[in-house]
Amino acid sequence: MVSVNSTDPMIGRLLDGRYQIRSRIARGGMATVYLATDLRLERRVAIKVMHGHLADDSQFKERFIQEARSAARLAHPNVVNVFDQGQDSDMAYLVMEYLPGITLRDLLTEHKVLTTEQTLDIMEAVLGGLAAAHKSGIVHRDLKPENVLLADDGRIKIGDFGLARAASANTATGAALLGTIAYLSPELVTRGIADTRSDIYAVGIMMYEMLVGEQPFKGEQPMQIAYQHANDSVPAPSAKNSKVPAQLDELVLWATSREPDDRPKDARVMLDRLFDEHSAMMTSDPTGSTTVQRTMVMPTAAPTTVLAKGGTAETQILGSRGVPAVNPPVQTSAAALATQTKKRRKRGMIITAIIAVVVLLAAGAGWYFGAGPGAQVTIPQSLSGMTPEAATTQLQELGLAVSDERGEVADLEVPVGMVANTDPELGSTVQPGSPVKLMISTGPALKNVPVFAGMTEDDANAAIAAAPFTALTPIKQFDGEVPAGTVIDALAGDSSGSSLSGVAQYGEMQPVTLIVSVGPLPDVSGMTQDQAKAALAEAGLAFGAAREGDYSDTVPAGDVLYAQPVEGSTTVRVGDALDLITSRGVEMVEVPDVVGMAWIDARPILEAAGFSLDYAAIGDVAPALVTVSSLNPGAGQSVKKGSSITITFTI
Repeated sequence: MVSVNSTDPMIGRLLDGRYQIRSRIARGGMATVYLATDLRLERRVAIKVMHGHLADDSQFKERFIQEARSAARLAHPNVVNVFDQGQDSDMAYLVMEYLPGITLRDLLTEHKVLTTEQTLDIMEAVLGGLAAAHKSGIVHRDLKPENVLLADDGRIKIGDFGLARAASANTATGAALLGTIAYLSPELVTRGIADTRSDIYAVGIMMYEMLVGEQPFKGEQPMQIAYQHANDSVPAPSAKNSKVPAQLDELVLWATSREPDDRPKDARVMLDRLFDEHSAMMTSDPTGSTTVQRTMVMPTAAPTTVLAKGGTAETQILGSRGVPAVNPPVQTSAAALATQTKKRRKRGMIITAIIAVVVLLAAGAGWYFGAGPGAQVTIPQSLSGMTPEAATTQLQELGLAVSDERGEVADLEVPVGMVANTDPELGSTVQPGSPVKLMISTGPALKNVPVFAGMTEDDANAAIAAAPFTALTPIKQFDGEVPAGTVIDALAGDSSGSSLSGVAQYGEMQPVTLIVSVGPLPDVSGMTQDQAKAALAEAGLAFGAAREGDYSDTVPAGDVLYAQPVEGSTTVRVGDALDLITSRGVEMVEVPDVVGMAWIDARPILEAAGFSLDYAAIGDVAPALVTVSSLNPGAGQSVKKGSSITITFTI
């Protein structure tokens, strides 16, 4: 099962509105490969996303797109299919066929040395796919065990055409050599030139490694290995592994010739030779041994001559009494050879008879297991992710009966309503006509949702792992009421997801984003604008704009009264921008001229201007009869709003 990387922000992301990222499969120098669901076609795919730091490098981006173009030109069962190529935001991506399984590198790491038959099977598939590429005018230029995929269902495919170029272009790589140094041909090392024969050299090195368990050239530095490729010949595999047949020795040495003209001109030529050698080995090795004995050419027998001590004459071979033998031993040897020839001929007839019997038995077994009572049908793994109707059609074409009853099963990867498994299980072998029950995906299994609010961040992450869900990068949010480090809420999915508060159950391994408090917003009241901007930056906040606020008796004009979220925001998270609201300073007003006015008219004017009024009581005198005689401060003077004014009257 593909492992889920809970720290990868891509997990759970919907790419380009179509591809739902499920889990990470592998990471390389140029890109990361993810398992995803194509929501439009309802199938699992592998998506290669170029690393963000390479997005601005036009050369890498072009090479990435070139892989899609190169692979899209190929339609061959031994080449990984590329379905789509696109751009989402700043990410370039490729959508490829998803092949659950391992790479040839994984197989070599586990078993080190492969058998002759394993090597031949893998080489036939690799050369088949490569022959299709060469026929389409494409040179791979980066063949290595890491790029040979061995699917769980037995398919073998070549992937990663990221360095591919047109075969006719004879393209130079420039100053930097591309591809893996252990598989580079001499002409790539010395001249930076690659054509179809360069791919053949890489195939030969891989073949050597499968037969021997190690690469032919080693060194502590890449340049040491490159030097050996350019100046040394690849040794015969049998020098390290005596079980390697002579035919494969010759094939490896032909493919790894230092001069390109001495190699097969393309993969088709080498594939034809491989078929011939395979057939020859099968014919010459009826016992099933993995080795083939080499035929030795012996010289013609000559009379044995031994120099006598101190003499020069040929010493004769004597009889038992010292008399020269009447019949030379050459005649006896000839008789022995004739006898051995008769024995070999008789043994050959026996072997031929055995082979004939084996062929007849094989034919009978082929009928029994192919069309007779022993015939078996394998339920295809490829049914996973299909619609029930499509899966039913495929099973019926295989001669199986599909049950009208359908089961349900939770599945992390297969979309709801699609076939996730069968009963008997996918990959099972059954008799023709056997009933098969489709198991329909209900999506991820539902798990209980803890109450995250109020937990510490560590406790919440532990609860996510225990559920189990997948934790995404948390959101840090300012909150004056929730202590720093405490969870405020949890969201289903990324930052745009809905709250899980009050939700009882949620899908297994589905993404969860915690919202964690970082405490209250920084207090910038009374600071200069520069000081306030620095305080915001230190707290992980950005400066939006400065806007004039109210008058203040305590904060000078232009300094900051407070900070607030930009218009429309209700929450503030780390990275958000805040506006600074500045003071207008002390508010000044002009004393209105009410001298000579009746007190009943002057009083509301002064109160409306915001002054505090200080005057002597007028007793029982009607206000209309009282006239303002003077003001202190006087009319027309500018004073602080709310100041006290002393008023005198005349009656």
